[in-house]
Amino acid sequence: MKEILFVVPGSLDQLTGGHLYDRRLVAELRRLGHALREACLEARFPFPEPEDLAAADRLFAGLPAGTTAIVDNLAFGAMPEIVARHAGRLHMIALVHHPLAYEAGLPPGEVRRLMASERAALFHARRVIVTSTTTRDVLVREFAVPHHRITVAEPGIDPAEPAPGSAWNPPRLLSVASLTPRKDHLTLIRALAHIADLPWRLDIVGSATRDPVTARAVREAVIAFGFGHRVVFVGECRGESLEAAWRPADLFVSSSRYEGYGMALMEAVARGLPVVATRGGAVAEVLPPDAAILVEPGNPAALAAALRRVLTDPALQARLRAGALAARGRLPGWPETARGVARLLELEFAL
Repeated sequence: MKEILFVVPGSLDQLTGGHLYDRRLVAELRRLGHALREACLEARFPFPEPEDLAAADRLFAGLPAGTTAIVDNLAFGAMPEIVARHAGRLHMIALVHHPLAYEAGLPPGEVRRLMASERAALFHARRVIVTSTTTRDVLVREFAVPHHRITVAEPGIDPAEPAPGSAWNPPRLLSVASLTPRKDHLTLIRALAHIADLPWRLDIVGSATRDPVTARAVREAVIAFGFGHRVVFVGECRGESLEAAWRPADLFVSSSRYEGYGMALMEAVARGLPVVATRGGAVAEVLPPDAAILVEPGNPAALAAALRRVLTDPALQARLRAGALAARGRLPGWPETARGVARLLELEFAL
């Protein structure tokens, strides 16, 4: 079987939703018998230095003609000239979690530059893998990618035991997301300020080092609102440490401005947790409507109103939990994700 090169910025072991997807996809494709080799570019992508681009160029130039390369869009969308240079002799497949320009907090000029860069790169992609139909539709509408070139391969969700919770005494809220502008924890903290009269505790699981400026701003907001005893920054964790964070949770909360899929949201559903979240991107597409209450992104008052509804209504809590528990059996698994990508690869090898 032909070897496939899987290209990702930084290490596959990074604790982000995108890297988790890449890591699990590689493992499952190998289980299906595909020969995958990993290549890690500099972690500075999608904002590479000239030497990072030169290294990527050398990587692709050294591949035999006809090699299939699956490239995470953190790199793919940031190097259109290199993609164009090698697309004629390689089978270049872009893996798009969400468009680069949809990352929150970017200056307008950078948004325009990234839009143009990724549009130019995707023009040369033989195929494009996306994690949701929402992202597929965005690529067709905003990036002029032909519909027939796009394969939707939703992330798999591992089976998990329902979280026992704390019996809502006091309610334990959980957020699992790195402290970055797109995840918008500031809106969540401001929303909690509207319901400071209610009992609750919030655990935030996620990296505080990916964007130190944002992390500092969130911590300062917690202190300013007097929530130092109610908001706990758990940090980045995995394995049993992460499971220990899930178990006492009663309600999952997300204030993200945009999600290409929202893997943490579906991990919450897998544990039978009710969800209060913002609807940016694919969130409304993937979340079971009877398990969640959704509001518009960037609106602390609306998020606070939704949280107050759930925190003060035991019947609503029970209905949302029942909806999440009912959805657990319908969640896709990683083998299903890999089979969808494998069918795409078989088409490529047949050409």
